[in-house]
Amino acid sequence: MRVLRRVLLMVLIIWIAASINFLMPRLSDRNPVEEVIAASMGESGGTMEGFEEAVADFERRFGMDQPIWKQYFNSVYDALTFDLGMSISYFPERVSTLVLQAAPWTLGIMLITTLLAFVSGTPLGALTVWPRAPRWLNIVVPVVMILAAIPFYLIGLILIYVFASRLRWLPTGKGYSAGMLPEWSWDFVQNVLIHALLPALSIFLASIGIWALSMRGMMVTVQGEDYMVFAKAKGLTNSRRFWRYGVRNAIAPQITALVLTLANVVTGAVLVERVFAYPGLGNLLYQAILLNDYYLIFGCVYMLVLTVGVSLMLLDLVYPLIDPRIRSEARG
Repeated sequence: MRVLRRVLLMVLIIWIAASINFLMPRLSDRNPVEEVIAASMGESGGTMEGFEEAVADFERRFGMDQPIWKQYFNSVYDALTFDLGMSISYFPERVSTLVLQAAPWTLGIMLITTLLAFVSGTPLGALTVWPRAPRWLNIVVPVVMILAAIPFYLIGLILIYVFASRLRWLPTGKGYSAGMLPEWSWDFVQNVLIHALLPALSIFLASIGIWALSMRGMMVTVQGEDYMVFAKAKGLTNSRRFWRYGVRNAIAPQITALVLTLANVVTGAVLVERVFAYPGLGNLLYQAILLNDYYLIFGCVYMLVLTVGVSLMLLDLVYPLIDPRIRSEARG
């Protein structure tokens, strides 16, 4: 029964978010079909003769000539069947194809860097307030605070200036070098990894400070708890008290934040991908918003909403396994 309630709640959240996602782009007075056709005619050097007929024809293809309520129900049906229609700005490409092409770029770089920053920053933050920690960690605290205060994109711009513009060690951006064809070969994989270094490093440096400061605050709270005093009175080793009693009890909020961060990979990557012209979901969403492409915006945000909803549901179900206190409260 508990699982069923969580599933129904997830479906409700996704439906509400998808409805808002459908409505918001349409509040604009811009017509994306008119803008795309006008830009296409302008680039080809043709006249504007037949412009109105072309707009009307494309609006029929996309169902934009139908009443708004019918467009809404069509959009909900498309979302349920994962058939998100065709993109207006990238016509005749399908939205699902564009999203699936961009997703591996964002997931690859965001998942790896976020997990590395979490694994590195969490114990680092815990050690900075542990009484028996090495003294050199005191130097880490101001560095971590500085990194946590600098946004992703600003660190990215600094890295581009130093390593790409001045030292010329790494490329300024893109997913791979111009002229290369995407294929499963070592040369292509190596080229992709080289291009991903700077955006990955910018995300890692900005994230590690946030994780470290967050865990530092949790550890400060945990150290005054009765079970920490009891563990010390029992004569347990410093290492055991740190990992089994300190970190284990302080890490629960960190795991919640990690799940939310992983679920929001698109929003976290938008500015970074724009700075590095990286071909991921963030860059795709930016282009969709710039062109007011209703269907592409809906597809990108729908994937985000879906991952957040599913992630929160799974977290809610497994959280009692992480924190025994929740199991005790549920039984009581």
